[in-house]
Amino acid sequence: MIAAATLFLSFFHDREGFGLDREMAEDEEFEMFIRSYQNMVFSVSARIVGNLTDAEDITQEVFIKAYQRFKELRNCGTIGGWLKTVATNLSINHLNRYRARWRFFSEQAEPVEIAVEIESESDRKEALELAIRKLPDAQRVPLVLFHFQDMSYEEIAAKLHVSMTKVKSDIHRGRETLKKRLTK
Repeated sequence: MIAAATLFLSFFHDREGFGLDREMAEDEEFEMFIRSYQNMVFSVSARIVGNLTDAEDITQEVFIKAYQRFKELRNCGTIGGWLKTVATNLSINHLNRYRARWRFFSEQAEPVEIAVEIESESDRKEALELAIRKLPDAQRVPLVLFHFQDMSYEEIAAKLHVSMTKVKSDIHRGRETLKKRLTK
């Protein structure tokens, strides 16, 4: 997925006026950049949108934006934070496009049950990631923003355009749902 994006992105480059060696060096540098950050960007997106296919698309969008600004980002000390912010914003924008569906599913009374049997620490982490992805959007998004993105209730409320009471309530419900699903 990402390697194909790297090859495709190289066509955005205006090849006139640049030496072939310089172009190749820049393409290789950008490919190394993608490899360094792709897992972090993907996990941020996957946790927020809860859908791996959508997270792949968002990850590619993030790196397209990074490619467009690569000259200024390559020497930036806060590139990881920039990528995380862009991934978060694109993920939330993606969910906002489907707000009607989000409301429908967030109002469902019965959550989908997940049978989880935990054997080791890595299995426990995998089970937690799966349980988080299965949460309704209204619970998953604020929970992820709070626990994984270290955003405050106020920041989450502003970003999602909801009240702080709803944010607190959804985070609480999400925690309770996770607790029930992981202790079975």
